[in-house]
Amino acid sequence: MDNAMNHPLPINSAPAKPNTGDSSMGALLLESGKITPESAERVLRMQKELGIRFGEAAQRLGLITEADIQQVLARQFDYPYLTPGESKLSQHLVAAFQPFSAQVEMLRAVRSQLMLRWFARGHKSLTVMGVEPGDGASLFAANLAVVFSQLGENTLLVDANLRHPSQHEHFDIKGRQGLSDILAGRGDYGLATRIESLLSLTVLPAGTLPPNPLELLSRSGFSALNLQLEAAHDIVLYDAPAFATASDALPLAARTGGVLLVVRKNRTSLDNVALVTEQMTQAGAKVVGSVLVEF
Repeated sequence: MDNAMNHPLPINSAPAKPNTGDSSMGALLLESGKITPESAERVLRMQKELGIRFGEAAQRLGLITEADIQQVLARQFDYPYLTPGESKLSQHLVAAFQPFSAQVEMLRAVRSQLMLRWFARGHKSLTVMGVEPGDGASLFAANLAVVFSQLGENTLLVDANLRHPSQHEHFDIKGRQGLSDILAGRGDYGLATRIESLLSLTVLPAGTLPPNPLELLSRSGFSALNLQLEAAHDIVLYDAPAFATASDALPLAARTGGVLLVVRKNRTSLDNVALVTEQMTQAGAKVVGSVLVEF
């Protein structure tokens, strides 16, 4: 098994408002309410007198913080992120709330390796799963989806954990229908929710908890749905239940062709990792790599 992606990871972010024409530092600070027109004039005078940047002058005057500058720069370069209090998304989405942290830098390193090893080779979907319950795979999948969307990739996160779903909580999705309802013929892709504050991210929640999750995911209709989702997105990530909990990940992996294992430091058994790898290989899926998390 390939372990080159082992990294301890966490995740955070904040919602960006759309540009309204003028994307200069001053205009964006005004638009966001960080400064007033009157204080902007003071900043402009200091900027002219000292020959410094607008943001630096505003910071010297105590009008804004370094965090304010980082957020405006993110908007200028189409790299939206969130600030606490501005969104109902879970604070555990560190890729959305703390995009400049060392932890998220490690997450971006995993993204880069996945792009090279998997998505750049013609694949469009990937199953993300833990080996044992509590490995943190669902939260990792959510953060991974965020960093892919920040790359500008049209990303879809599918909550395929039809036993203990959590993505609707991470992304504050209120609807009760989702993947299970589509597979049961009671809905369509319109049940997916676009996460407006993150621009390129869409989430399809698990939906109604079914009595037969393994059978639903094993239906031929899932193959057709996966092809439809791949055609509509650049990246499709499936959040699967832990392998020790159920065998649901096997039909998922067979459809996507690839699996990223999430293991937890000082908790996940190496014997179980080896067992999962063997069974995934027998199912015709490639274990693309493993990630060590410390949530």
